[in-house]
Amino acid sequence: MISSSVLSRDLASSLVVFLVAIPLCLGIAVASGVPVAMGLISGIVGGIVVGLLAGSPLQVSGPAAGLAVIVFGFVEQYGAAMLGPVLIVAGLLQVLAGFLKIGSWFRAISPAVVHGMLAGIGILIILGQIHVLMGARPAAGGIENVTAMEQTLGRVWGAGLTQESVALLVGLISLLAMVAWEKFRPKPLMLVPGALVGVAAGTILTAGMQLPIARVEVPSSLIDSISLPTLDGFARMAEPGIIVTTLVIAVIASAETLLSSAAVDRMHDGVRTRFNKELFAQGIGNGLCGLLGALPITGVIVRSSANIQAGARTRASAVLHGVWILGLVAFLPELLAMVPLTALAAVLLVTGWRLISLHHVRHLFDHHGWVPVGIWTATVAMVVLQDLLVGVALGLALSILEILPYLRRKLAIDRLEDDETIHLDLVGVATCKDVPALLNTLETLPEGRKIRIVGARLHYLDHTSAETLREWLKRQKKSGRLVEIELPPLGRHRRLKPIFERLSEEVA
Repeated sequence: MISSSVLSRDLASSLVVFLVAIPLCLGIAVASGVPVAMGLISGIVGGIVVGLLAGSPLQVSGPAAGLAVIVFGFVEQYGAAMLGPVLIVAGLLQVLAGFLKIGSWFRAISPAVVHGMLAGIGILIILGQIHVLMGARPAAGGIENVTAMEQTLGRVWGAGLTQESVALLVGLISLLAMVAWEKFRPKPLMLVPGALVGVAAGTILTAGMQLPIARVEVPSSLIDSISLPTLDGFARMAEPGIIVTTLVIAVIASAETLLSSAAVDRMHDGVRTRFNKELFAQGIGNGLCGLLGALPITGVIVRSSANIQAGARTRASAVLHGVWILGLVAFLPELLAMVPLTALAAVLLVTGWRLISLHHVRHLFDHHGWVPVGIWTATVAMVVLQDLLVGVALGLALSILEILPYLRRKLAIDRLEDDETIHLDLVGVATCKDVPALLNTLETLPEGRKIRIVGARLHYLDHTSAETLREWLKRQKKSGRLVEIELPPLGRHRRLKPIFERLSEEVA
């Protein structure tokens, strides 16, 4: 039974998440090249359905910027109607992955590849939304958006005050309002999201001055926007390009969800994420989005962090935020129809910049040297210059190449216990392939006991395993558990001792 105090905190948190989610649902639909109703339906499903089933109670799901680029290109080539069958199959793959308990394997992907993928997506979002900011339609690829920039700028700087220049002015005001609010917002209003302020500024300006710029097209009825998949659509699922897109959406949505789940776990001291259950919930959600003709969903760190910062305690907050979206669309659609597209582009420009996350590159270099930075750079370059699949595939190949000399060697974890301490002796080499076993050992340790991690017999630790250990140590320090690190001898791999020294600093 949920207490009244917990329920009141969840109710307040759900309103904050709702205010964060609305601009993102609208903006991501626009960035995906589909009607905004598809983004709103996804927000409702991500809140109510996934919220009820999720393995991460405080994570909030919905349409994600990370998939907007993929969906835009797919819709341009195959049409929005084909998105339904693709999401149903992708959802089934996620459900299968949950049943087969392979959720932990997604956490074995190199952080350099994951953040490189997100950075590449961020760059593509920025390149596309710059055109929307100026009242133009974006192209499907990064190079195409760069080459089209001269034409878009030409319309902005045409003779007199053009519609495009007005759109740019409104977009820049929205962007400035958002950034200024994030930087200078007063403490009593800390929970008011910057995206809402930016969109509100652009909307008030556009409506007050009756500016002739494009606005959100909202359907009179959400039910009328539901588009069920057809048999002809399922018949086309055997086409190679559609098969590849289905697999890409399933893998990227799963990886982004679990990356977000791991980040959410670091933000609170409550129930930890059950990764395979979370995959199952996301699969059900994406299958339902496909059935209703909506956008793919993932766990979204922006909404989830807002949920935790607002004081959420249970999954009720995520569920209620979906209810509020449904209520807004059902009873006040005319309010959404006042929002200018250029204000939503401003929101996505900030979202894209945050996805690039340059501080993570600095962290990789400071802690692990040039190799993971090179993997990150190659992944970003191929995502932008070619496509997402090529970029991620290259990043994974380079990650395997990094550990190639150690692939045949395994990690063994010898466990000894005394009255007060659990001793974990790491033996051999630890690479990304050992991450699931390492996490399973660490996350099943009994609470309340001191942990001593010994690296005396460890010969090599790649950056994926090192980052896994670092994140686990940060969580233990936050929970108050005592953890002691024993450094390996100097004669081992030249980077091993410095890595362990930095791990020791995490628990100092």
